[in-house]
Amino acid sequence: MHIHRYEKWWLTFGLASLIIFLVILGISAFHQGHQPPSAKAIINYEQVDQIKPFNEPGLKKVEGKEWDYELVVVASAFYYGPGEVEIPEGAKVKIIATTKDVVHGFQVAGTNINMMLEPGYISEYVTTFSKPGEYLVICNEYCGTGHHTMKSMFKVVEKE
Repeated sequence: MHIHRYEKWWLTFGLASLIIFLVILGISAFHQGHQPPSAKAIINYEQVDQIKPFNEPGLKKVEGKEWDYELVVVASAFYYGPGEVEIPEGAKVKIIATTKDVVHGFQVAGTNINMMLEPGYISEYVTTFSKPGEYLVICNEYCGTGHHTMKSMFKVVEKE
């Protein structure tokens, strides 16, 4: 089989471009410290209701940490616990979430909060709610026949 001289040039150019791209991507990821999520925070998903802090889901004020509140969320079959939460405006909140049964999504509409909740793993996200209003929490991972009913509400209220 005969390959034309220009085809060889373009094949060489394309392959070299691909290799350069992958090397740059790898070096930048290593240099910036990017790594896949680890399984450092694990939990026995069959006993979520007996393990702290998931035995008392809800919003709690904390002292001595870089965030003001901790919001503990437990997802289960077509339900987020708690169903509704009032958060003070401007509060820095650490969301700590897990699931008891299958993979669920955790997306807060109108924000950049988007986590995947997997049985046996604890997902965390720190954010500040700076605008008052109602924020719908939805499941964006298909979890069964009642998936479309799985929702919760964050109400960000003005400070008094």
